[in-house]
Amino acid sequence: MSKQKQRAAAPQANGALLKVQDLVKFFPIKGGLLQQTVANVRAVDGVSFEIKKGETLGLIGESGSGKSTVARTIMRLIPPTSGEAWLEGRSIFKAKKKELHEMRREVQIIFQDPYGSLNPRMSVGEIVGEGLLVHGVGSAHERDKIVSELLEVVGLRGQYRGRFPHEFSGGQRQRIGIARALALRPKLIIADEPVSALDVSIQSQILNLLEDLQNEFDLTYLFVAHNMAVVEQVSDRIAVMYLGKIVELAPAEQLLRSPRHPYTKALISVIPIPDPTVRREQTVLSGEIPSPTNPPSGCHFRTRCPIATDYCAEVEPPLREVSKGQFAACHYA
Repeated sequence: MSKQKQRAAAPQANGALLKVQDLVKFFPIKGGLLQQTVANVRAVDGVSFEIKKGETLGLIGESGSGKSTVARTIMRLIPPTSGEAWLEGRSIFKAKKKELHEMRREVQIIFQDPYGSLNPRMSVGEIVGEGLLVHGVGSAHERDKIVSELLEVVGLRGQYRGRFPHEFSGGQRQRIGIARALALRPKLIIADEPVSALDVSIQSQILNLLEDLQNEFDLTYLFVAHNMAVVEQVSDRIAVMYLGKIVELAPAEQLLRSPRHPYTKALISVIPIPDPTVRREQTVLSGEIPSPTNPPSGCHFRTRCPIATDYCAEVEPPLREVSKGQFAACHYA
């Protein structure tokens, strides 16, 4: 059951906590003796969205669609090519060093890999408390107390703070990563495929934990994933990405009940149904996602779309409102 069905919709009266406008990120490909730019990987190509305070926006797409690049660019882990992002009206990309330092307290990230994202030479206490130390929060004793409390909050024992990452399972390591993200009491957490590297049984535990923490700490999430069933469980709204662009954006329940873009329909068609007597007609996409260095003309999805026409190759469809609150980039939505 989707989060949209489990609780009331996220408050619509609140302004946007995060707003992203026309975000572009190209990675240059160098070649020749002079190492000049010969092409660009168009990872993110004009993405716009906003997230209201207290809601979860699910960002979904196949590998190579650009969703993780969106997340890392918003964090300024990589610089944008163009576009803008605002956190409560403050520019993220134009922020100077001191202002950016303060913003980092308000935006934290949970990484995909629970193994590679934790420094094996640091204890759990040092990992979770590093942000507190960098931002000068409390004394050493107070930081130890905060770390112990955070470990308890995410389902681990406080005394584990003296142990090292190799002593924990994948699910426990991800809990440590979540505790680290919570340490500075952020307003926004970007969860970059936080359960994709975990066993299915552990995935549900982590997803339930994230939902509980959202209610307890009044968090806002940008939840990046490639699995529609996972995004369905946690999201208030869902944005579907394909080859660097958002092709559909809608409230979760509305999108799952009535998808308007052919790519969204294909993603939903493979969600497992727990009732063996119910069958869903699957949409099998032909071929692989095209190279982002040379995307198709017109609609980027047309080379795999079952309803594409010659017009789709000539004119790129804009992301337009096709029903109240639902946007799709398809000429025939």
